[in-house]
Amino acid sequence: MTELTHPLATVPRDELVARAEADPHRPRFHFVSPAGWLNDPNGVGQWNGTYHLFYQYNPEGAFHHRILWGHATSQDLVRWTDQPVALEPTPGPDADGCWSGVLVNDRGTPTLVYSGRHGERELPCVATGSPDLLAWTKSDANPVIPGPPAGVEITAYRDHCVWREGSRWRQVVGSGIRGRGGTAFLYESEDLRAWRYVGPLLIGDASASDPADSSWEGTMWECVDLFRAGTGTLGDGADGGGGQSLDALVFSAWDDGATRHPLYWTGRYSGDSFTPQALHRLDYGGRYFYAPQSFADDSCRRVMFGWLQEGRTEEAVVASGWSGVMSLPRVATLNPAGELEFAPVPEVESLRHGHIRLGPQAVSGFKVVDGVEGNQLDLELDLELEPGSVFRLGVLGTPSGTRDMAEETVVEVGYHVGGGGAEGSYVLLDRTRSSLDTSVDTGELAGPVALPGGGLRLRVIVDHSALEVFANGKPLTARAYPTLGGGSVRISAAGIVRLRQLDAWRMEDVFDGPRPLFP
Repeated sequence: MTELTHPLATVPRDELVARAEADPHRPRFHFVSPAGWLNDPNGVGQWNGTYHLFYQYNPEGAFHHRILWGHATSQDLVRWTDQPVALEPTPGPDADGCWSGVLVNDRGTPTLVYSGRHGERELPCVATGSPDLLAWTKSDANPVIPGPPAGVEITAYRDHCVWREGSRWRQVVGSGIRGRGGTAFLYESEDLRAWRYVGPLLIGDASASDPADSSWEGTMWECVDLFRAGTGTLGDGADGGGGQSLDALVFSAWDDGATRHPLYWTGRYSGDSFTPQALHRLDYGGRYFYAPQSFADDSCRRVMFGWLQEGRTEEAVVASGWSGVMSLPRVATLNPAGELEFAPVPEVESLRHGHIRLGPQAVSGFKVVDGVEGNQLDLELDLELEPGSVFRLGVLGTPSGTRDMAEETVVEVGYHVGGGGAEGSYVLLDRTRSSLDTSVDTGELAGPVALPGGGLRLRVIVDHSALEVFANGKPLTARAYPTLGGGSVRISAAGIVRLRQLDAWRMEDVFDGPRPLFP
């Protein structure tokens, strides 16, 4: 393994792992790297029944520097085994980093298409794998695309989505056209090595909304992911008029080095272009669910992972010895309104133990949920709200469980039926009292959620600093860093709220002790 050096890399490898393992904010049933830095999910897929998760990895320390491809495998998408590093920078087009990409099946040969970084240039590269996907050989043809389209002033150029369409391969590369907006450049190939530029699949409009808006399209689209959201596959010629044959074009809005939020267009991919219908927020957590990548598994489920960024200062992150969390795998489905809904894969439920059930009952005032406490929890609630009502679920609360908790992170859902200036029904994560540490991010995160008839199915997953909320299929992902070690749970309401049922479980760890930086 090449010797690693960086001004921030002052911690020996064993100590880096020890620091990471000792950090109380480190998740225990979400995937995290052995230590060091983790960002985008890469090459997610299923090969001969085994799930593979590759990821952007810097084992030198908890900072973005010389990026490798970490690799882990699983039989159930929940319990992971570390594998040897898949890709490492070598002299040539990826000398300064092996950046994001995908795994494809090239007539039985596992193949990675990724962005190699050399200086300021990021260009598509290819590597082929052994049958077990544990050894990889880079192509002599790298970079397989010599540069961005000629005559176009771009903001950036990287990340790939590749699929087979009939007898040819197609791919889109994330980019942006200066002065216009983000885009995805479309290419096609017979062999994954020689690519012909087709044109922009779609060009965004960076002037369409305020850059401060949660639906701003950004000046560059990172980690573009194109897939059939309903039935069928890309390019199959299915009728695009029905709600079950929409395509989804997912991207992460980026601007001059700032990671903003994931969005997706619904519409129709046909021929050489994508005809958009509507723009949607993918996750209400903004940058806390970033760079998502998805795949269709052997059960034809659309499974998606995302990167949960940190909400701590760089100094705190580096000192902790680790950075970045992978979301739990979530299944994407298309609802009758033509929007994506999400839920954790059912396999996550295998980690549950210590079941507690509460309800039915009315919710009023504040009630600590007896017997439900901790920072590794899976909570499911079935509720009914009357118009004008608000329900709140507090987690990671101060251990005393008093009314005026020093720390608490609150999931709030409000039900409004319109008229009189009502803002509409919503889900909100109130982190204003999530931590006594004033250096961490405690901003509110929110988005609209439909509550038909006032009905709400709420799922809240807590894994130390990682939070994943699903309100009637709409996800809100975030981070929280309590300092008092609290884990109490309480419910409260304003107006009329009926709790049909609350189910709570503690969650098992998925790793046994320290893991080597280089398996």
